[in-house]
Amino acid sequence: MKAPLNRRVFVVGYGAATALGRNLADTWKQAVAGRAGFRSVTRCEVNCLSHVVGQIPDWHPRDCQFFSRRDAYNWNAAFVSLTLTVCHEAIQDAGWHADWAARTGCLIGSALNGSDSLRVAITQHLAHGPLKISPYLLPNVCANLPAGKAGMQFGFTGPVVSPQSACASGNHAIGLGARLIRDGDCDFVLAGGADTCLIPEIIHGFANMNATIKIAPQDRAAQDPSQASRPFSIDRRGMVLAEGAAVLVLAAESAVEHYGLTPKAEVLGIGWNSDAHHFTAPHAPSIVTCIQDALDDAQLSATDIDYISAHATSTVKGDRTEIDCLRRVFGRRLADIPISANKSQIGHSLGAAAAIEAALGIEAMRRQMLLPTINHIADPQLGDIDVVAGAARRQSCRTLLSNAFGFGGTNCCLVFKRV
Repeated sequence: MKAPLNRRVFVVGYGAATALGRNLADTWKQAVAGRAGFRSVTRCEVNCLSHVVGQIPDWHPRDCQFFSRRDAYNWNAAFVSLTLTVCHEAIQDAGWHADWAARTGCLIGSALNGSDSLRVAITQHLAHGPLKISPYLLPNVCANLPAGKAGMQFGFTGPVVSPQSACASGNHAIGLGARLIRDGDCDFVLAGGADTCLIPEIIHGFANMNATIKIAPQDRAAQDPSQASRPFSIDRRGMVLAEGAAVLVLAAESAVEHYGLTPKAEVLGIGWNSDAHHFTAPHAPSIVTCIQDALDDAQLSATDIDYISAHATSTVKGDRTEIDCLRRVFGRRLADIPISANKSQIGHSLGAAAAIEAALGIEAMRRQMLLPTINHIADPQLGDIDVVAGAARRQSCRTLLSNAFGFGGTNCCLVFKRV
């Protein structure tokens, strides 16, 4: 194999759809205002206490501008149309040139893929027999189809891959895309994640494994659903399931210079490993190693990180383990590093979460405005930490550590630098 080119990699554009907004601009505006995008689910009917979710406001898969009415009927896995919409936003933000296409790859991760399409097929099969199963079912549940459809729509012909690492999928997509560019396989990569998981079986499944918050009448979210997700808070009781997507446009330094692009950040370091421990429980030793590997790849020390975007799912054990691991890496200095937990506002969008949080973290560095961790009531057991609690904070930061950990014991941490 040829030696890698060792090119620098920059983020030159991004797009997102979250529980706070149909695009990144709307999401950012609502996030800075300290709002949360939670309400009782309306996309389906459920019968459990985990009924509060994060839905993308004023969005329906049939609204995709790239689908005809027939396309929308056949491509009924919503993560396909959502990916097309967010990819379009991202390339528009980057200043897309048609001649990029031949050297552009697309890596869109997902945790649950086209589970909504599979549900329709099962319902049709049970009600009307096997001949009523759509011939589009298999493409709809294929993990790589959102990236593939984006390539067909926009013309890029580089590698199309779907990293499958549960809630770390978005970070793995960015990391793998950065390595493709660094080594010289691509000049551009669209990297991110998408999950449209709000169907009864998924909502009940997470509830039955005690991963999502059960909102009893006495819970503070019973009257105000915006308080359902509360990372690092003393009364955290589980995550809020959400749909969403985000895509970052990565570019080689030479492409940035050639096209006169404006970089938003540099991808400085990647750390990735696995726990070999448990399918859901976090494992501190490997998480510590993953963070340290990201710093080492970035050629930074623990004293060089200015800002942390935490995985912070709002589970009792998960949040405590993450803070313990951060303290092992950063020591007493952790008390002086601001930490944002975006899931307090947008919920947990599974394979999309890390990509959304990377985009928001980079935007926070660019605007010198750190996003809040809302609903926070300090937990003394977590010790002295600087959670950006309550309201957005005006502060300058140059380096960001963005954490993501997934089912199966998979970990991926990224380091970005403001440019």
